[in-house]
Amino acid sequence: MNSTFQQCLAVVIFLTATGMVSAAEVERRVANSGNVVLEDVPEIPADIGRALARYQNVRSAGLLDWAADGQALYISTRFAEVNQIHRVALPGGMRRQLSWFDEPVGQVARRPGDETLAFTMDEGGSEFSQVFLFYPVDGSHRMISDGESRNGALQWSDDGRFLAFQSTRRDGRSNDVWMFDMQQGMEAELVLEAPDGSWWGPVDFASDNSKLLVQQYISINDSRIHVVDLASGDVERIAGSNARPARNLAYAFSADGGGVYFGTDAGSEFNKLAYMNLGSGAEPEIITGDIDWSVQGLTLNHARNAGVFVTNEGGISRVYQFDLADHEYRMMDAIPEGVVSGTAFSPDDSRLGLVLNNARSPSDVHVLDFQSGELNRWTFSEVGGLDPKNFVMPELIEYPTFDMAGDTQRKIPAFVYRPHGPGPHPVIISIHGGPESQARPTFSSTYQLWVDRLGAAVVVPNVRGSSGYGKSYLRLDNGLLREDSVRDIGALLDWLAEQPELDHQRVAVYGGSYGGYMVLASSVLYSDRLKAAVDIVGISNFVTFLENTQDYRRDLRRPEYGDERDPEMRAHLQKISPLNNVEQIKIPMFVVQGQNDPRVPVTEAEQMVAALREQGSPVWYMNALNEGHGYRKKENRDLFSEATILFLETHLLD
Repeated sequence: MNSTFQQCLAVVIFLTATGMVSAAEVERRVANSGNVVLEDVPEIPADIGRALARYQNVRSAGLLDWAADGQALYISTRFAEVNQIHRVALPGGMRRQLSWFDEPVGQVARRPGDETLAFTMDEGGSEFSQVFLFYPVDGSHRMISDGESRNGALQWSDDGRFLAFQSTRRDGRSNDVWMFDMQQGMEAELVLEAPDGSWWGPVDFASDNSKLLVQQYISINDSRIHVVDLASGDVERIAGSNARPARNLAYAFSADGGGVYFGTDAGSEFNKLAYMNLGSGAEPEIITGDIDWSVQGLTLNHARNAGVFVTNEGGISRVYQFDLADHEYRMMDAIPEGVVSGTAFSPDDSRLGLVLNNARSPSDVHVLDFQSGELNRWTFSEVGGLDPKNFVMPELIEYPTFDMAGDTQRKIPAFVYRPHGPGPHPVIISIHGGPESQARPTFSSTYQLWVDRLGAAVVVPNVRGSSGYGKSYLRLDNGLLREDSVRDIGALLDWLAEQPELDHQRVAVYGGSYGGYMVLASSVLYSDRLKAAVDIVGISNFVTFLENTQDYRRDLRRPEYGDERDPEMRAHLQKISPLNNVEQIKIPMFVVQGQNDPRVPVTEAEQMVAALREQGSPVWYMNALNEGHGYRKKENRDLFSEATILFLETHLLD
């Protein structure tokens, strides 16, 4: 070995040991037919893949709609790479796959009186969904949107003549409302030209097709409701204003079209079911004033004389039967405790389809006889051969944080999944996105995998800014208050240190989207108290994020994060952005991204990875070229879960 080679080798060994390796020396490989790029991610041992196989083959089922004859259900589930449309003809019956696309099917809505299904689908996670018509008899389909814009919020009229939807096709930025007339041809008509800066979407047609109920969303604290006269094109705002911002959520017209059912938090901490008599000038009637939780939607039957609504009570769903004649309601005791979604009445209104989920069971479709109250399970999604009895049930706790709520210490709710057996157990803090989302006690094969494979406790906090706990709590992280939510993670670390069965010296943080920002920010502020971090499609710099996110959603994010065009706010956003404080990150980082992400652009991940490498910090990077804001394809999710286990075994379990 000559002296020159020895000197070069010594330099490489030194740079590798200190982490100061140039971009050219990054170990790069591809996987999944070249669709995933892995940088500095070690080869994953085969035993990890074998051990994770059962968890990776857990399925779930979602309710899409009833068949036209009311004798079968259309559901969404996955048997290959992505979710597709299936048909189930009886409880526990065979799931017959109808669609066979390479991309997952999005929203599905059956045309009333017909088996034709309207559905949305994008390419590669871009979220620029197109609208298609699908014919279950022969599996054929055709696109009826322009192939370029972003489309969604499908809504049929009761007679199946009109299909309304939201689209950016006019200028690529505005979220307008368009409509197809299925009798007159397939050219869409612009029904409502929305101003820039907010989202508009159709919610319901009046029974006589004279009016269209439209939702306008400005922010989670400010949404408004409009009625469009389809003959004249006139648009009337019926709820919400600049002077009295509130969360107003449109649900449905009454049977005669003379009134509107909606949800509102005007005058309350929580979203109440309300009724407004159009044209009367009277104040809305608050129907659920005695329920101190939020109503999360109202589903009416086809006759529009009865319905159901669901409340969110500390993360648990309660389902109520609702009589439109007298506005009386009662809780439906036949539905077991869990999280309920996807309610839909059968064509004859005798039965109610719904989706149930709890911590020991993935989402599955059930049918409730609306008169007798008898509940039958229609789908039995596999859990990879695992025994659900061994799954850990989450415990709801509250921990004190740094500030006061009135005269008492503010408490932050969190769900804790504790492994069986004695501790102290390593801990993974999983932080939800949004930020206006809410962690709920739903089934998570990921959490059960971590508990089983790593022996780790999983703590899932609902830090300030989470929904479900009232609008005041929701606003506690807005704008200049952004880092207060990160301080809630600091308070959680304090709480962990007081739990003898939890190892506060072995803690990792994990989160996606806004949760990814929280991971990065926690790594800045609390590196001395953490061992590892997993950032999935996270915001690394609020200014570059707001400047580069897609045009149609930029103004929707400014009310939450702040307007980067304002010099004072821009300076604040730069100050708190993890990218500008990267020197304070002292722990290994796993950064995960989708190349086609329209929400948090790939540049947010790239600049963070580059900054970490520049200062010599250990960082693994995974980028899926055929994904967007999260991974939807099974082979990519499987690879990600295996890489995450390897990362946590290496850096958390030490």
